Amino acid sequence: MNILETYIVPPLEAPIRLSDLRAGTFSLIVSRKAFTKLIKANLVHVNNNLSTTATPLLGGEIITVFRDQTPIKKPSIKIPLEVIYEDEYLAIINKPPGVEVSGNKRYTIANALDKALKRSNQEDALQRPEPIHRLDYPTSGCLLIGKTSTSVMMLNRAFQEKKIDKVYYAITIGKQKTNGTIKSPLEGKSCISHFEVIDTVASIKYEALNLVKLIPETGRKHQLRKHLAAIQNPIMGDNQYGTDGNKGMGNGLYLHAYSINFIHPATALTISEHIKLPKKFTRIFKQIRL
Repeated sequence: MNILETYIVPPLEAPIRLSDLRAGTFSLIVSRKAFTKLIKANLVHVNNNLSTTATPLLGGEIITVFRDQTPIKKPSIKIPLEVIYEDEYLAIINKPPGVEVSGNKRYTIANALDKALKRSNQEDALQRPEPIHRLDYPTSGCLLIGKTSTSVMMLNRAFQEKKIDKVYYAITIGKQKTNGTIKSPLEGKSCISHFEVIDTVASIKYEALNLVKLIPETGRKHQLRKHLAAIQNPIMGDNQYGTDGNKGMGNGLYLHAYSINFIHPATALTISEHIKLPKKFTRIFKQIRL
């Protein structure tokens, strides 16, 4: 088995259980829940002995965490995917609308990545690259992919620590304030979205259509869609949260993940990529240059 990480337990005032090690003890394991999962998968040894969650720690023990190399049995399909950036550690693809990122269905982005991307030459290369975050089924644009187990863990941590910046663009309906911040909680959790209207055109059906720049501070499910609907400016084509008759001319949801910016987990260089607006946007806002 390949070693993921080792740790020497410092002197302790009193014995503790292995599973009670505090979050952040390991640089590549993002939570106690993830660590417990590795223990139960027999991937954690204490002083070269297989451990359990109840293994006592007195101080001075060497904890070795191994990589999970269990063969993954999932379907592998082919979806034409535009690769915006790729190296041995990660990739950024242009997710097309109308495809789930992951889940139990066969036709997902996750099941197409092993054919769309090159296999990493790193020691901890994943059998199948993994999406780091999700985009809704009808949303297009930048989707970050991890190609090694270390990259996946570090990028997940960067998301948790809000160190990955994303910018979206949407077309909303109705007269809208020039800019603002929406702080409506979702599912009892804090939630913040910033918006700026870039341009507006008159509409007989909707009164106005707005090209809106969106920056989410948090990442709740359907956050941008729910927040814009809450201020009475739903995204065009949003049949779930929009108003009656908001069909978006049959072109689906007008929401696009335009750019992503973060520090590369292996090189420490800044990665900043963007994907131009789909044609359905530029047919309405013809003179826009972002």
